[in-house]
Amino acid sequence: MKINLLVQFLALIDELRGRHETTAEFERLLAFYGFDYYGLFKAMRPAEAPENLLLAGHWPVGWPETYLRKRYMHVDPTVRYLGYAQAGFRWRDTLGAFRASPHRKRMERMMVDARHNGLEDGYMFPVHGRRGLIGSLSLGGRPVELESVELALFEGIARRLYWKLVQAIDPDMAARLSAVVDVELTRREMEALGLLAEGMTSHDIGRVLGISSHTVDWYMNGIQEKLGARNRHHAIAIAFRLGLVS
Repeated sequence: MKINLLVQFLALIDELRGRHETTAEFERLLAFYGFDYYGLFKAMRPAEAPENLLLAGHWPVGWPETYLRKRYMHVDPTVRYLGYAQAGFRWRDTLGAFRASPHRKRMERMMVDARHNGLEDGYMFPVHGRRGLIGSLSLGGRPVELESVELALFEGIARRLYWKLVQAIDPDMAARLSAVVDVELTRREMEALGLLAEGMTSHDIGRVLGISSHTVDWYMNGIQEKLGARNRHHAIAIAFRLGLVS
């Protein structure tokens, strides 16, 4: 029965009119599934304020303010895990990937704080585009058990919902993100290229992506070769011209 509702929503989403009707129907679906809260986000970029990333959502009263005040966006294990994830994952499973992190204690405190605010557990679904990670859908509240087929359907909903709302809110951004390019870069190369365009060094990029600066340099060599660039500055110029970064 629940799976049928997911399939029906996927079939219905293109017929929904505007942002309000789309989010209202989606919230009805989430309420039936037992999710109390959700957020649909644009991918975080270094120069963008975290509070500007939300496309749609509903969170516990006071939690967004607490999250920003305590700067949890810098240690949130679910957000960090997005850089590695190819598919949806459960919030509670992310801490295990950061056992050796120097921020482990703050990560644990954030998760405890989230539970105290009614966010006991949840799921995160990455949204990927031609330029790598472009957004995510987070669902949470009371613990909800999803089967593998439901996870796959929610992944599809996350993608469709993201594009629907971006098109409604910022058509220019939607056009940039969906523009066809001839250069085939991997998701990781696109992420590294985007950070390079923000003015980051290999060390900075490695810190954000959770990889070594040597690995970043390896990606950069591959990017330059694919773009036919003489150096990193040339690579950025070509990337802007092709619309790979904006």
